[in-house]
Amino acid sequence: MEILIPAWVDGTLRPVEKLQTHLRGLRHKAVSVFVMRDDETLLQRRALEKYHTPGLWANACCTHPEWGEAGLACAIRRLDEELGISGQVPVYRDTVEYRADVGGDMVEHEVVEIFMVQANDIFVIANPEEVMDHRWVSLQNLTSEIAAKPQDFTPWLKIYLDQHATKIFGDHTG
Repeated sequence: MEILIPAWVDGTLRPVEKLQTHLRGLRHKAVSVFVMRDDETLLQRRALEKYHTPGLWANACCTHPEWGEAGLACAIRRLDEELGISGQVPVYRDTVEYRADVGGDMVEHEVVEIFMVQANDIFVIANPEEVMDHRWVSLQNLTSEIAAKPQDFTPWLKIYLDQHATKIFGDHTG
């Protein structure tokens, strides 16, 4: 199934097929959701079948809105599709932009709406086509893990923690 996402082509936002967006390194819209349980954040390990960054640890949900889909609606939809998390309304935190090589001649050049869910009673039912594992980790331990084994984590998670932690986590940054 061809998924069209919002990408800028010659300065105009247009629907572009998702894989082509990454192969061409086009600047495009994205959504990231962080799920917090007190000072811990939920991580997912991307399924090995993903076409880029398979098997790497990422924040709870990172995705692209479909053409015409609002960021919040996308965040709610993908939390359910990837992690089986429903009944939560993510709170908008900020919009950030980054560019990162994700391997296979692909580039993520994203304008990302970042959302936060704060809940202590979330039950995760991971979709194995999207997620091979998940776990909770404190932000302090996550920072230490990334420093020790950066190759185990997605480029965007490293960028978020290095450059945007205060915007995303506020008082949770420790």
